[in-house]
Amino acid sequence: MNVECFPIPVMPHTTRLFRDFVDPEESGAHSRMRRFYPVAPFGTDWLQQTPALPEAHRHRLADLLLEQNQRWGAGPAVLENIARLRAGASAVVTGQQVGLFGGPLLTLLKAATAVRKAQQATAAGKPHVPVFWLATEDHDFDEVNQLVLPLSQGQRHSLETLHLQMHSTGARPVGSLPLDDSIAPVLEQAKELLGYAPICDLLEQAYAPGETMGSAFARFLSHVFAEQGLIVIDAAGRGHHQLGASTLRSAIEHADALLDALLARNAELEAAGYHVQVKVAGGGSLLFLLDEATGARTALKKIAGQDQWRAGSQSCTTQELLQILADAPERISPNALLRAVFQDTLLPTSLYVGGPAEVAYFAQSQVLFEGILGRTTPILPRLTATLIEASLARVMAHHELQLTDIMTTADALAQKLGARAMPIEGKRKLSAAGNTLDRELTAMVDWMHTLDESLGRSADVSASKMLYQMNRLRRMAANYQLQREASLRKHADALTLHLYPNHTPQERILGGIWFMARYGDGLASLLVEHASQECPGHRAILL
Repeated sequence: MNVECFPIPVMPHTTRLFRDFVDPEESGAHSRMRRFYPVAPFGTDWLQQTPALPEAHRHRLADLLLEQNQRWGAGPAVLENIARLRAGASAVVTGQQVGLFGGPLLTLLKAATAVRKAQQATAAGKPHVPVFWLATEDHDFDEVNQLVLPLSQGQRHSLETLHLQMHSTGARPVGSLPLDDSIAPVLEQAKELLGYAPICDLLEQAYAPGETMGSAFARFLSHVFAEQGLIVIDAAGRGHHQLGASTLRSAIEHADALLDALLARNAELEAAGYHVQVKVAGGGSLLFLLDEATGARTALKKIAGQDQWRAGSQSCTTQELLQILADAPERISPNALLRAVFQDTLLPTSLYVGGPAEVAYFAQSQVLFEGILGRTTPILPRLTATLIEASLARVMAHHELQLTDIMTTADALAQKLGARAMPIEGKRKLSAAGNTLDRELTAMVDWMHTLDESLGRSADVSASKMLYQMNRLRRMAANYQLQREASLRKHADALTLHLYPNHTPQERILGGIWFMARYGDGLASLLVEHASQECPGHRAILL
């Protein structure tokens, strides 16, 4: 097996904030980053951030985790880790929305990184356990009801999108939505695309009618990382909200001050040239209210300067909202920025593992951590990787391609392959003609600029047209080669489909179950092995 490491900037759509976070020395952003992230993302500084939890809190937390994980079929390693947590171990935490059939590959990459970091900390004499936080309180069903898998049949290469359609979801949290018979045809389609591999048995067990989106995802993930003892947590219930009520109470009682701190932080980020991941406006809050009857989740808004809150058409005073928190804490839900603080009120988190969007969240949430908990949880970028199967690796080697060459369209890659496959004589003729044209045109246009500026501008236009025609000749020659060698187009289609689907990094599009189907339970251990972060950039892992 071979591994290549690419610097983060080669990845498309990478934000300036994330690039500076991963490599602040390279960009000269070290002092700026420390303002938003007090602890550096790599190294061992985060091991000194271990928070304490009251013993009674630990025992109650462990009881809740034990009940949940046993219900989801957790293995011995998970139960042992819960016991370690009860006895005083700290946690490396990650999380994700509860996507259909385990969601995209990045879900597995997140879990693998949390496992690896917990293992490394424990080996260094600091007992840690890995925890996966299920984002079951989100309510955007359209973000989690689909999964993309590749289809390759003969000459046909395509992406197939599985869609789960439920009769009614309303604005309810997605984790609580019950699966019904509508899951059967989607599951059958997945099994067919996966070649009825052994992982399909797990999908049938986890995504069965009667389960919820949250519990099905939990069963799946708990099995995949059973050997590594990954603890899974769904904190949407009353018990967890009781444990984290202090943070929810602070968000109610200090709503105006926390909102002001966030607005100031957003202004800081924008002044430093960074984007703001979560827009924050006056009159908002960090909380949602779940309807007592329907479970619908509605944003709570604080009326500035008044003791009044609104959630849709409902209104209440601060005292009435605090009473809801006391009587039914599960009805008060944190938003994306407050979630990390709520999470670390429950858990003894030393480190959070996240993707680029979560790194951006933390730049904003840092003021909430300090304002509510008086400390900031460090965040580490998850393993980012492209998994390259052996058949694709052979094609890449034959054409002398790197992963970065494939981060383009299938048409552009096919053109490149056609140009490379051209006979050497043709390449020499095109190269000689192109070089001569460039040289002579540059000299001619420069001379015409010295005669008259208007004449020079006209020469620029004419020269541009000539260069366009020269490039057209190159494309014509490459297309002719493509027609002669049909396999080149097939190779371009297969490479982009699997490694850069929909012009997007593989980890964000393709379902992790595709690789589980082909490589079995050993895939989890392989990903954990590669999640040690010696490469702070993007890994190309040749399977």
